[in-house]
Amino acid sequence: MPLNKKLRLNFIILFLCFFSPAIWLILDNFSDNIVFFYSPTDIKMQKISQAKIIRIGGLVKEGSIKRSNLDLEFIVTDLSNDVKVKYNGIAPTLFREGQGAVVKGKLSANEFIASEILAKHDENYMPKEVADSIKKQGQWRP
Repeated sequence: MPLNKKLRLNFIILFLCFFSPAIWLILDNFSDNIVFFYSPTDIKMQKISQAKIIRIGGLVKEGSIKRSNLDLEFIVTDLSNDVKVKYNGIAPTLFREGQGAVVKGKLSANEFIASEILAKHDENYMPKEVADSIKKQGQWRP
């Protein structure tokens, strides 16, 4: 084998030995930080780990918002199933009943403990996942 080919082969092997673990660590870290979206129906149908951070989305059910200081309770619905949500903090200004919302947090026994609320930012916006979920249920009202 000529020296050039041997040198090139050694370089490739050395490169793979040093950078493969780094690439693996980067990809593994990405998979740990992915936050999946679920609709209330998905949550009722699937078994989701309570330790896993997820997002749920749908409409804030009419008459469901209860406030007490910084504690907020409400129900997210996809017009087929509901999920009770508890949140401690200040809700976004545009958060209100009948509007689309995506909530990030963890499932607890019979409720969802939210760490973040994302509300729509104008009359024409609803998160794509929420709209798709409501359309899938046949309850879409543009």
